[in-house]
Order: sequence, then structure tokens, then C-alpha cells
Amino acid sequence: MFAHSAFAVTPLAADGVKALVAAPAKGERVIALWSLDCAYCEENLTALAKLQREHRDIDLVIVATDSIEQHEAIDARLKQAGLADVPSRAYADATPDRLNYLIDPAWGGETPRTLVIRADGTRQGYSGALDAKRLAKIAL
Repeated sequence: MFAHSAFAVTPLAADGVKALVAAPAKGERVIALWSLDCAYCEENLTALAKLQREHRDIDLVIVATDSIEQHEAIDARLKQAGLADVPSRAYADATPDRLNYLIDPAWGGETPRTLVIRADGTRQGYSGALDAKRLAKIAL
């Protein structure tokens, strides 16, 4: 539907969640869940992007819990934060709570939320702002 559009964010529907949360072949995948109306999200995204640059085995994926219909605002915010080159998704499902559950059954929908999935299949979720201690746990 949006595959040939000029914006970077791509739609995420229920059928795409399985691939998103699959364990990576090596290192770890960090899924940064955020929202346009979240006060702490941009700070988290910037910290995770810096962490990824310092630890090349981290596969960072940004997921806006906002509707893909807001793609222009999402793209603008990511570009402003210097994150336009990081893979990003936005919700494209009529039931966002369902996507929340499929991504992380332990998540209540609050943002920011950071989900770390390691190659061995282990997962860890962090709600709220990432401090130095939490960032150190992500980059094992």
C-alpha cells in the first residue's frame, strides 16, 4: 500500500510482527516503541541510536505506535532526531492493542518501551526512559 511512497516509515500489521520479534541470527535486535505524543521517546530513540553506533551487533528498529496515516509527522520527527536511516515502522492495523500484545505480551502499551531480543531467543522489555544502567544491560 505504501511501498512506493517517498517516506521512510513502513506499515506494520499483525502479519509482520512475527518477523519483527524473531531472534536475530547474531547479536541483538532492539525494538524501540514510541509515540508522537510521548515526552520521553525522542530522548530514548537518540540514546538507542548512539548505542547502536557504538555496538554494531545491535539491530535497531523503530516502531511508532501511531497510525501509518501519520507517516509525514513520524518521518519528520525521525529526520529531526537524526534517525531517518534507521528502519522504522508504524502501526497499520485497526486494533493497535492487538499489535501491542503480539509484539510483547507483557507490555501494557505505555511509551517509551524498549524490547531487546537476543540471538539466543531471550527477551527483555523496559518501560520508561532509559538510564545509563538500563542502556548498559542492553549492550551486553
